[in-house]
Amino acid sequence: MIEIRRIFTQVEEIRHEFGPPPAEPLIRGAIAVVMTNPYAGRYEADILPMMKALEPVGVDMAQRLLAAMDVPRERIATYGKGSIVGSAGELEHGALWHVPGGYAMRELLGWKGDRAAYIAGLGGAKTGQPGNALSIVPSTKKVGPPGATLDVPMTNINASYVRGQFDAFEVRVPGSPAADELVFILAMTTGYRVHARVGGLLAENIAQWDGQR
Repeated sequence: MIEIRRIFTQVEEIRHEFGPPPAEPLIRGAIAVVMTNPYAGRYEADILPMMKALEPVGVDMAQRLLAAMDVPRERIATYGKGSIVGSAGELEHGALWHVPGGYAMRELLGWKGDRAAYIAGLGGAKTGQPGNALSIVPSTKKVGPPGATLDVPMTNINASYVRGQFDAFEVRVPGSPAADELVFILAMTTGYRVHARVGGLLAENIAQWDGQR
C-alpha cells in the first residue's frame, strides 16, 4: 500500500528581514514524501487501512526533518502539516495524513498523551503540563497539479494563541503530485516571525497549558 517515490526536504535560515538583524536566525524546515495513491482513479469506501499504514512514514519523516534542521528538539517552536492530492484522487485521501503526521511530530517533541486515544480520534490530550506539544497541529490540503504549492499553516506547539508565531510555510515539490500521487508534508520552525510585533500572547507567557493559552 505504501510506495514511496520521492522525499523532498527544504531548510532555510532567515537572517535578515528589514530592521535590525535578529539575534539568531529563524530556522524553518519542511519535508515532503511523494507516494503512489492506491485509491487513484476509483472510489474506495474504506480508506482507513491507509491511515494505519502511514503511521511509520510519519514517524520517519518527523525524525528526518528534525535531523535536517540540525537543532535540538527543544528549539522547535511551531509546527504544521499538509497534503497535496494528484488529480486522479480526492480530497479525502489527503485527510489521511491528519493523524499520522500530527502524532508523529507531537510525540517527537515530547507529547505525553494517550496515543491510542489520539489515533482513535478521541483526543488523548494531557493538559496542565508544560512543554509537551499540547496544541493541535494545524493542517491544510488540496487537490492540485504537478508542481502545485501548498501554504502549510504554522502555530506554536503548546498554545495556538501565540500570535507572533502564526505563520505559513510555502512548500512545493517540483513535478509532483502526478495524477496518481500523494504529497504529504510536515513543517517546523524555531520561533517567532522575524521582528514579530503585533502583540498578543507570547510563548514565554503560556500559562494554561491547554493547547490554546
